[in-house]
This record gives sequence, C-alpha cells and structure tokens, in this order.
Amino acid sequence: MIVFRGAIPGMQAVSKARLQIHFCVALWGFTAILGKLITLPALPLVWWRMLLVSAALLLLPRVWRGIAAMPARLRWAYAGIGVLVSLHWLSFYAAIKLSNASVGATCLTLGPVFLAFIEPWIARRKFDPRELLIGVAVVPGVAMVVGGVPHGMRLGILIGVLSALFVALFSSLNKRLVDHGDPLTVTCIELGTGTLFLTAMAPLFPHSGAAFVLPDLHDAWLLLALSLGCTLLPFALALVALRHISAFATQMITNLEPMYAIVLAIVLLHEQRELDRWFYAGVVVILAAVFMHPLLHRKPRVMEQPELLGTSESHGMVE
Repeated sequence: MIVFRGAIPGMQAVSKARLQIHFCVALWGFTAILGKLITLPALPLVWWRMLLVSAALLLLPRVWRGIAAMPARLRWAYAGIGVLVSLHWLSFYAAIKLSNASVGATCLTLGPVFLAFIEPWIARRKFDPRELLIGVAVVPGVAMVVGGVPHGMRLGILIGVLSALFVALFSSLNKRLVDHGDPLTVTCIELGTGTLFLTAMAPLFPHSGAAFVLPDLHDAWLLLALSLGCTLLPFALALVALRHISAFATQMITNLEPMYAIVLAIVLLHEQRELDRWFYAGVVVILAAVFMHPLLHRKPRVMEQPELLGTSESHGMVE
C-alpha cells in the first residue's frame, strides 16, 4: 500500500504558525492597556520600550554572533525596517493617548487594506483579489467605530490609521527577508535601530527633553512588562511564524488584538463608558472579516505524487 505523505509537515507548520500568531496577539492585547496605564507620553514610552528590549537581547552571545555573521547589506535592510517599527509604535501610542486603548487597537485592523496592495509588490507575489475583498470588508466596521467615539477622539483615529500603514510596510518587508536572519538577531537590529532613530528625532518633537527622563517606579514596572512580556517574546515568535504564513494572513489574525484590548479595557479601564453601541457594532464587522479570511483561503487537501515522497521527506528532515 502506498502512503501519501509530504503535505502533512507543511500543513502542520502552517497550523503551528497560526497558533503562534494567536498567542502573540493575546500578548499584544495587553500593549494598548499598558500604553494607557503608563503615564509617560508616546515618545519616551516607545523609546524606553525599544531600548529595554534591544539591551536585553545584546546580553545574548547568540545575538552578537548573528550580527557579526550577517552581511552588511542585510543589516542595513533590517535597520530600515526598525525605523518603520519605531514610527508604527510612536503613532500607535499617540493614537491611544489621544483617544483610548480600544480605539487605538481597533485602528490597526485597517492594516489588511494596505497589505492587500503593499505585500504583493514588496514580497513579489501575485496580487490576490480575495485579500482586497477581505480588507475592504473591514472598512464599514472602521466607519462604525469612528461614528461611535466622541468627536475629541477623531485625531487619535487618524493617527491610528497612519500606524496601520506602518504595520503594512514593515510586515511586508519582514516577510520578504524573514528567512535571512535569526529571529532574535533581527529583533535586536530592528529595535536597536528604532531606539537610535527616535533618539536622533527627539529634538524635533515638542517637549523633547522629556524623552529621556527616568520613569518613576510605577511606570518602570509597567515598561518592563511591556518590553519583555509583550514585545520581546511575541516579536521574535511572530518572525518565526512568518516563515510559514503570509504577512496578510498574519495581519488578519492580528486583527483579533482589539478584541483582547477591548475586553481588557472594559475590565481594567472601564472604557465602555466612553464608547457607544456603534463602536462595538463596528468591532463585530471587523471580527467577521477576520474569520472570513481562513474560510476563503481554505484549500482542499492535496496528496503528493508517490515519486516525490523521498524528496519531501528529505526536505522535512533538513528543516
């Protein structure tokens, strides 16, 4: 009897990658809450977050070896992505400070709209109209969210949309380069560069002297939780998962982050008092689009030809 194998390891890798991203999203759900609880403005908050993560990684000999072995051109590429990461976090926390944690997290769900156009161009793959369809399906939900917040929070939404654009850019670039470096090394280069970029840009921001003040004990503990538990672990794990799924699929799973953030914001920050039913109706529409993605991309299980069995098993052993 001929046993058809080969497709199973790949399917298991994809399933594992999806579970890894879901775990990352659960951790990222706390970032908006911590960003609201930390009393520092957006710039010093992001600066300390990136500094603590990159400093922790520089304590690992593995990271130093990875940096030394990496070609200079690749280091510069990851450094450029790090600048985009810093701009994303800066705009994300600015959106939270100008609105609230629920609104800031929900704005990130526009990422797939940008990714539907950006990832095929950057990752050099074919444009998929289904991705555009799913991305566009998010838009009515975002419109409901905008209508469900007080007028004073509208600027926070605008900056949150800009944050979603930065997510699309650095996610697509990371997807293209994900196989070329160790995840911890890549994380160190990107966040270390982001720290240096924000340090250089700080004088251009109002009240720039506050960027480098020492946080008080309350903020220090929250920054450590944000940096190590909600940044270092999920950031590196997400890079591993990107080896097996697209940046678009990753972002669609990441769209579940507002669900975690909203539930936590209701429990911990009582933000339901600031938002009306249209906001939550919009969140339901957005989540429906998230769950529609795997259904539209579900493929029938394909058995490999028996003559390819040896090649597939050998490839699995190498990995």
